[in-house]
Amino acid sequence: MTVSDTPETKHTAAMGAPATHDPAAGDPAAQASAALGRLPAVTVRVAGELGVAESRVAAAVALLDDGATVPFVARYRKEATGGLDDTELRRLDERLRYLRELDERRAVVLESIASQGKLTAALQDSIVAADSKSRLEDIYLPYKPKRRTKAQIARKAGLGPLAELLLTEPDTDPDTAGARYVDADKGVDAAAAALAGARAILVERFAEDADLVGELRETMWGRGRLSTAVRDGQETAGAKFSDYFEFSEPFTTLPSHRILAVFRGEKEEVLRVTLDPEPGEADAAADPAARPASVYETAIAARFGIASRGRAADGWLADTVRWAWRTKLMLSLGIDLRLRLRQNAESAAVDVFAQNLKDLLLAAPAGNHATMGLDPGFRTGVKVAVVDGTGKLLETATVYPHPPQRRHDQAVAALAALIDKHGVQLIAIGNGTASRETDVLAAELLAGIHARAKAGDAAHLRKVVVSEAGASVYSASEYAAREFPGLDVSLRGAVSIARRLQDPLAELVKIEPKSIGVGQYQHDVSETKLARSLDAVVEDAVNAVGVDVNTASAPLLRRVSGIATTLAENIVAHREAHGPFSTRKEILDVARLGPKAFEQCAGFLRIPAGTDPLDASAVHPEAYPVVRRIIEATGHDVPGLMGRSALLRGLRPQDFADERFGVPTVTDILAELEKPGRDPRPEFVTASFAEGVEKITDLRSGMVLEGVVTNVAAFGAFIDVGVHQDGLVHVSAMSDRFVSDPHEVVSSGQVVKVKVLDVDEQRSRISLTLRLDDESGSRGGARTPGGKGAGGKGAGGKGKGDGGKRAGGRDGSGGRGKRSAGGDGGGAMADALRRAGLR
Repeated sequence: MTVSDTPETKHTAAMGAPATHDPAAGDPAAQASAALGRLPAVTVRVAGELGVAESRVAAAVALLDDGATVPFVARYRKEATGGLDDTELRRLDERLRYLRELDERRAVVLESIASQGKLTAALQDSIVAADSKSRLEDIYLPYKPKRRTKAQIARKAGLGPLAELLLTEPDTDPDTAGARYVDADKGVDAAAAALAGARAILVERFAEDADLVGELRETMWGRGRLSTAVRDGQETAGAKFSDYFEFSEPFTTLPSHRILAVFRGEKEEVLRVTLDPEPGEADAAADPAARPASVYETAIAARFGIASRGRAADGWLADTVRWAWRTKLMLSLGIDLRLRLRQNAESAAVDVFAQNLKDLLLAAPAGNHATMGLDPGFRTGVKVAVVDGTGKLLETATVYPHPPQRRHDQAVAALAALIDKHGVQLIAIGNGTASRETDVLAAELLAGIHARAKAGDAAHLRKVVVSEAGASVYSASEYAAREFPGLDVSLRGAVSIARRLQDPLAELVKIEPKSIGVGQYQHDVSETKLARSLDAVVEDAVNAVGVDVNTASAPLLRRVSGIATTLAENIVAHREAHGPFSTRKEILDVARLGPKAFEQCAGFLRIPAGTDPLDASAVHPEAYPVVRRIIEATGHDVPGLMGRSALLRGLRPQDFADERFGVPTVTDILAELEKPGRDPRPEFVTASFAEGVEKITDLRSGMVLEGVVTNVAAFGAFIDVGVHQDGLVHVSAMSDRFVSDPHEVVSSGQVVKVKVLDVDEQRSRISLTLRLDDESGSRGGARTPGGKGAGGKGAGGKGKGDGGKRAGGRDGSGGRGKRSAGGDGGGAMADALRRAGLR
């Protein structure tokens, strides 16, 4: 019998001899480098995972590594990448980052094991083949430097052979064998102590078997459940988490908002959270010997050839397996799966935030009209700012139409005077505190103006309620202080509200994306991951729309491809010193803006009133020769080509392609000439709140109202119908078909018609439906995964699906037929939850 007294030497024997044949075997760094050299190129791996030709991936990676941005590559390098769009490129970029981080960690692991002299050829192959960080760490675990363990102490006491003997020869009597290893000088004073040491060695061996750990982890993921219970004495203080006071759901069906709610409840010490490997497993922990072996213990035993055959050591080995599972593996895998749950939830939450931010940024602009911004308030009054069509501040004021001052007539007169003085065409009303009262005031104001004006003179004057998400953040920002150094902070918010109606994108880019707060549980997710995702959304949105280089602010310019903060400020400074740019070429005169930056940014910068009409389009200056060929072929100049759909659609892109500009680029050029400078954003429309419906007590079941989507979450959408509390359309009440993602149906800022299903005045909850034929108070509803239906009163349902008793509860999740709970997000999401009466 070969005796192995360490897990590492046993592993070496099993995996093969050390890779001493390698000339670099004596140098750990060289060994690691040689092993990594056997890996397929990262582009090959990314291409395989994404199902894209390796040549396309390689071209994209080369461009990105050279400093090109995703918007630039997606728009102007289609020939190289085979037409990969921005979404595909973002996925590629994320996966590229992950695999490079994995390879960096792989190099560290290889060098560490090689330096220990334990890197075998087979082990090296396993490390090279590891396709995830978790798999790599599983393999590394036995070799990872660690604190002194019971197993290490036992090996030092010479108990390794005893462990090996009992495992490989179970006919051996444990007590008799253990007695032979008693040695007081080594700290083994009895047979029981020897057997305890042998058990510690085997437990560590079981827990460090990479293949076994991976198998058990996936089994636990597929069979396990997350369970919660309220901590003693927290029933009242933690009432917002009441739906999780007694809750259990499989890992595989837990939605992101529920996971984050549970973990927040645990963090606030309201909930006790357990990860149960399978139903009943946790309950059996008190007396593990009194139950049959679990599926996990059976897998461990099978892996090491342990079975109950009436042999002397079988019982001891079975207890060792049970001990390994209960005290080691179940705990470590629980940590792994907790991390997996959180990462999955974070990814989903970040995706929701990103989609909502995109919808908000790409909301329809009202256009270049003189606009009055109203930042509503009661005690501190309504802050007023009037801006011209370019967003330039003209005048500010503060009026006090609401309690406690109640200077209604004076406020109306002051606002009317400002409208007349500056030719105001739009009134933007922030949707915060006192918004509905201010909206009513504006309606009275408009009615009076229309009544006094000649027919049609004031028909252009409209009022719009807009999201004020992030306005207070902008007001107190360094940029706002530089933009309006002498203006009171409270009045800056009114300016922002006015401007975001004119052009939401141009105004919202002045605010850090995470501060706009249109996500769920944004403060519970990785700040780095959130920031990276949101920055990508802003970059894509800005470059999709394009930027007028002669009017754009520095914060807007710095989101343009190839332009960083310093360059953005230099562009503004050059514009102020030398006047507007008349051609794109003049942008090269900006300090520190070289050819590389110009290549990246030029196609996204517009000069609407420049000397070259193409400078107002999305045609990149490098492709102007293609346009000249089109001009020569058609006999029309650029103005004569622009907008001529019939003419342009009759041209064959391949007739104008060459070795540099292929058919995809020429096709884009023809499309751009057909609709030069086209804005991808939708047409501007506004919602009209119902007259006489100003507070929740005015609502009645069955009412059909117009409203604005203020936020979209995983469980549904919040709708502002003008009564201070946002109503909730649960995902089950969005369509007659099954809806897995509310974004399939609605988007933030969208104007929709909804029907009131149920109103709970006491708890300020409003249940709405987009299905206008639904019966008010209906207890039916669409079936949803994981429950008996999600209908309920309105969209809630008495079943066990999402929704709870009324329209989704605090986070929209149900479980066990209760209303949902579990915290909320931040910013606008918190606003929506509060306005919906769910906070």
